[in-house]
Amino acid sequence: MSTFHGLEMAKQALSTQRSALYTTGHNISNVNTEGYSRQRVHFETARPYPSASRNRPQIAGQMGNGVETGSIERIRNQFLDYQYRTENSKAGYWVEMSDAISRMERLMHEQSKNGLGSTMNQFRDSLQELSAHPTNSGARSVVVQRGLAVAETFNYLSESLNANRSDLQNKIGITVKGANSLLGQVNEINEQIKHLESSGYLANDLYDHRDRLLDGLSEIVNIKVTYHKSSENALDVADGVATIELVDAKGQPFTPPATLIDGQTGEVQTLSVYYSPDNQAVTSLQTGEKTIPIKQTTGSLAGIIESYGYMHKDKLEGIYPDMLANLDKLAATFATAFNGVHQEGYDLNENKGKALFEFKKGYGAAGSITVSREILDEPDLIAASIDENSGNGDNAASLANIFDEKLTSLGSNTTLNSFYESLIGDLGVRGQEAHRMAKNTEILRSQVDNQRLSVSSVSLDEEITNMVKYQHAYNAAARSMTTLDEMLDRIINNMGLVGR
Repeated sequence: MSTFHGLEMAKQALSTQRSALYTTGHNISNVNTEGYSRQRVHFETARPYPSASRNRPQIAGQMGNGVETGSIERIRNQFLDYQYRTENSKAGYWVEMSDAISRMERLMHEQSKNGLGSTMNQFRDSLQELSAHPTNSGARSVVVQRGLAVAETFNYLSESLNANRSDLQNKIGITVKGANSLLGQVNEINEQIKHLESSGYLANDLYDHRDRLLDGLSEIVNIKVTYHKSSENALDVADGVATIELVDAKGQPFTPPATLIDGQTGEVQTLSVYYSPDNQAVTSLQTGEKTIPIKQTTGSLAGIIESYGYMHKDKLEGIYPDMLANLDKLAATFATAFNGVHQEGYDLNENKGKALFEFKKGYGAAGSITVSREILDEPDLIAASIDENSGNGDNAASLANIFDEKLTSLGSNTTLNSFYESLIGDLGVRGQEAHRMAKNTEILRSQVDNQRLSVSSVSLDEEITNMVKYQHAYNAAARSMTTLDEMLDRIINNMGLVGR
């Protein structure tokens, strides 16, 4: 064994403890870096001397060669990553649903006096007042203006809902673009990791960067991530390249698989959303040539699409399309019922009544309903009487009673008021459910994230303790080297002086 064996062993100890100190400093520097996973130096006992061979020296036993750095590994639990991404997709879905319904609830503002329900009640009150004073010009003007207010409220709700829906369409495009950008970045990092691992390194900081991107992607769509060895030269503890697959709301793969990134080949399949030309509903969500059933997915993209509207079995579904369709149905039934009764009566000029409401061209019923221009210009044309007696107000009373009549076009045993109340009630229930689920999924996501942080995040107390430990080990190795140096100095410079 070499005389300088001890120096080499002390040198290795110094180098190993120094790398541990540097790694500790790296951890402390990134204590506030989002997504950073703390790293640890894995110490290994150096291969002892001598190794088994025919020419080995005859000594009492193998002698240790000290310590060496095996690898610098990050502390990460992939199972917790899987759990987090699953909950992240659910939270993303319900947050978007909750936000879309909240915007609709604020728009309907049924708690205020400007809501459609309040406006219709005011219209009914004005008709009841007209039935008591059918010849009063002021009462007639009030009826016209109250009827116009109902029509304008329908118009406002329809236009505002369509504007919100257009915002959702823009949001779909932005979300898809963001998801595809994340896919491109993950694929680039896969390539960088492949080059580093083939040289025998662990790309810890790149692993963290990739995980941050995967976390962001999992909020948009539900994904499953698997890892493959990047090359034959890669270390066994290396994470490898990531393959990303789109899965359904239960975490099960589609048939055939919807692969977004193939880590082994580097092939990327971007997301695409297609719309129908007639009603601008989403017809399909695709990755490459694979069509993804929207009803089976989760994530923020699915939440936005379900709010905006999509085709399912040749039928338009979605939160906003459903509300717009029901408002159109209510407006059409409202106008038809009032026009039917109004045309049976007589106006102040003892003429047969005309249509009270009409529709503009090119809009849905709710967006186009308005009061007849003739009646707006001449309130005396309101047919308040059931006969040619201008002092009779029975037809105005019949008009007021329409709100409580059962109209078959709205459903069995359904009135205008009950139909609208059911719309608002259903919206409230769906909103309550969405808000509750958004809150619950956020709590679950936070719990899993806290578990993940307890494993991977940097603890300053622990790092300072490690720093002191490595510092003492470094000082001890330095002291060992000094001692060996003094011994060698004695042997080299102070021995063999006899006879000089």
